[in-house]
Amino acid sequence: MTSQNTAPAVQQQGTHQWVITVELPGRAMETFYGTYTPPAGATRHDVFLGIKGDIALKSPDMARANVVFFALEPNQL
Repeated sequence: MTSQNTAPAVQQQGTHQWVITVELPGRAMETFYGTYTPPAGATRHDVFLGIKGDIALKSPDMARANVVFFALEPNQL
């Protein structure tokens, strides 16, 4: 008899999980999220600026958006 593993493959995730919501008042609001492993010595502010920069690259309209919410926490239970 042959057995199969039907469990989904586990994807590699970063050491930290982040969520950010940005808004262009009266026009649009978007929430982005993901995981990230910061380089050694990085600060919370470094990560914030990197995420904000990524958003600007992916959604140029949101480059000047106001940050309504930002969370960065260890990605473990």
